[in-house]
Amino acid sequence: MKAASKFLSAASAAALSAALVLPGALAVQFVATSVAEAAVVSRVEVSGNQRVDAETIRNYISIKPGKAFSSADIDSAVKALFGTGLFSDVQINQVGSTLVVKVSEYKVVNQVLFQGNKKLKDNALQAAIQLKPRATFSQQALDADVEAVKAAYRRIGRDDAAVTTQIMDLGDNRVNVVFNINEGGRTQIAAINFVGNSAFSSRRLSDVINTKRSSWLSFVLRDDVYDEDKLRADQELLRRFYYNHGYADFQVVSAVGELDDTTNKYTVTITVQEGERYTFGDISVESTIPEVDSKALESVVETHKGDVYNAKDVEDSIVALTEKVAGSGYAFAQVTPRGDRNFENHTISVVYTIDQGTKAYVERIEIRGNDRTRDYVIRREFDVSEGDAFNQVLIQRAKKRLEALDYFEKVDISTVPGSAPDQVVLVVDVVEKSTGEFSVGAGYSTGGDTPGPSVEGSITERNFLGRGQYIKLSAGGGKHSRDYSLSFTEPYFLGRRIAAGFDIYKSTREYDHYDSDVTGATIRFGLPITDNISTQLAYNIAQEKYKLADGCDDNGDGIPDADCNVSQAILDGIEQSPWLKSSVSLGLVYNTIDDMKNPHEGLYITGTTEVAGLGGDAKWVKLTGRASVYQTLSEQLDLVGLVSGGAGYIAGYGNGDLRIFDHFQSNDRMIRGFAYGGIGPVAAGTSGDHLGGTTYFNASAEAQFPLPVIPESFGLRGAVFADAATLYGNKLDPTLIKAGSADMHLRASVGVGLMWASPFGPIRIDYAIPVEKQPGDDVQEFNFGIATRF
Repeated sequence: MKAASKFLSAASAAALSAALVLPGALAVQFVATSVAEAAVVSRVEVSGNQRVDAETIRNYISIKPGKAFSSADIDSAVKALFGTGLFSDVQINQVGSTLVVKVSEYKVVNQVLFQGNKKLKDNALQAAIQLKPRATFSQQALDADVEAVKAAYRRIGRDDAAVTTQIMDLGDNRVNVVFNINEGGRTQIAAINFVGNSAFSSRRLSDVINTKRSSWLSFVLRDDVYDEDKLRADQELLRRFYYNHGYADFQVVSAVGELDDTTNKYTVTITVQEGERYTFGDISVESTIPEVDSKALESVVETHKGDVYNAKDVEDSIVALTEKVAGSGYAFAQVTPRGDRNFENHTISVVYTIDQGTKAYVERIEIRGNDRTRDYVIRREFDVSEGDAFNQVLIQRAKKRLEALDYFEKVDISTVPGSAPDQVVLVVDVVEKSTGEFSVGAGYSTGGDTPGPSVEGSITERNFLGRGQYIKLSAGGGKHSRDYSLSFTEPYFLGRRIAAGFDIYKSTREYDHYDSDVTGATIRFGLPITDNISTQLAYNIAQEKYKLADGCDDNGDGIPDADCNVSQAILDGIEQSPWLKSSVSLGLVYNTIDDMKNPHEGLYITGTTEVAGLGGDAKWVKLTGRASVYQTLSEQLDLVGLVSGGAGYIAGYGNGDLRIFDHFQSNDRMIRGFAYGGIGPVAAGTSGDHLGGTTYFNASAEAQFPLPVIPESFGLRGAVFADAATLYGNKLDPTLIKAGSADMHLRASVGVGLMWASPFGPIRIDYAIPVEKQPGDDVQEFNFGIATRF
């Protein structure tokens, strides 16, 4: 009992003592803290700096002599100095009345050197890394640059490239950074396998994606590089392809690449789930805006009941409705499609709902990553600018336009909140790519006005000086021809979406009996009317000179030798030389082709009217037109049908008479199986010269298909075709024309062809047999040359 009492007494005494002492201790601590948080120094001393001036460092911190500061101010000062990126370490301490700022500066990069690199040049690697001469050096930046160099090699198919670094201290806080590179071997793609596809063959799907199987052409095309980003983009290409062909439930289940270390080759496996094919059901437009008449907008919609479901048509309908409603004064209107699937009859009904969207404005457009391309070149692709109503549809359209320029490897457009709730900032991130080309090539052609071998060299820049201008200088020729040209195009003339440009050219030709020398120029203006329709207005001027060939005029007196069997019509044309042609032309193009390099569906129509007589010697009107229709006949077999036709007519007016050189000449685009200029009116006498005609019609039917066994990456396709054409009429002296040869006569041929999408351009070989011809026609069954489809 006494012990307990003593313990309680001791505890009470301790509690009482604590009650008396604790407030005093807290008071002392409070005073000390207050002093620490309200300190004043008489000076700021800087140490450790070598390159950065001490006064500059003092300016970065907010602590000034004679003014109170707290620990928060010290933290802010440390963060501010680290934020400059100039210092690897910062320490700030108070010593008496002095604030000591001790810094350790980052070293400065003197040079960045690469060793062991052959496949990637120094400038390509320098563009990929952060460290630059005169920039500060940090280990973090170096580590990031090592990964960037490896990534650059992965993009060219060298996954096992090894990179080590060496830092050379030069003194005075300067270093050289050396990247030692072992490029390793090039990985390839052994196979691309598709699993789960039944509607489309694996060969057809291989055409859709950009990743290709390795072949003997891969060293030129470089399209067999395995890249995960590229494979993700390929998945999106597959989705769009299936969505545009009716498969609205399509999914990419997986897409993986497995590397065989023993062969250094990837096997890519893409597993898909196609789902059912849908057609459009009922199509309607609804509007929650009272003033907008939904019925009146149905004509704008590009989706129609009964058509195969096509996601692109839905997107185009959204754009068309948005622009129509915005043009009526509702800039913030939003168009939302609502699809209703019917799983029993496999239809999708679409309702386009128009609502008054949230009011938001574009505060500014920030562009990043364009080191070379000027800002205005990117900005002009937007239909919105600062202060305009924000419209997501127009933003997506701008993205597609930027990608179509082919100036950038990647284009991303994102939005961030602006300075007010109704303001947004558009952020445009681009990754530039090379737009200049220097090429030297050789070719061979059996047809046209320049048969035989030929060579050509050219320098092309698609983004001249970063201004988005196109310029090309080329020179070439063959045994009997020479060509020189200079072309320039400004795609936004006077700040508007009008392409203006000029062409200057000179060409010489040596024919059997005569030579030609043509020097000319063209000034042209192109205007897109809609996404599918464009027009071009041009002024053309050319001086044409003709003379007898050396083998036909050994005396040089302009009189043909006795053994030169040349028609009088050609002699009359030579006598009229030189001839100045001044004309204006207007062309119109309608194009819905899905892929200009590998067309499967769509319509291409072009028509041109040219009138000569604005000065010069020629006075005539020329009309030409051509239409081509592509249609996939079998998705599984990748069988494509082509039907095309063309026509032309030329007539003189006033006192202008047509010369022999003004008439149309036949070629392989008109009909295959016949030589260039091999059909139509024939000269009287024994020369057999074809004089050309004033009118022609032609038609062709063709089926194109992949070649069995040959890998799709080779780009080879076969064709069977039938051609028909006629060339008739002539405005020369009737006595110079063989009787009956200028009448309308039909020619026809059938044949087979081989098409190759080569790295040097599309090449085509045709073998055609004439099945309907006329006396005097020149036959040429075999034809080899550049394939010009359109």
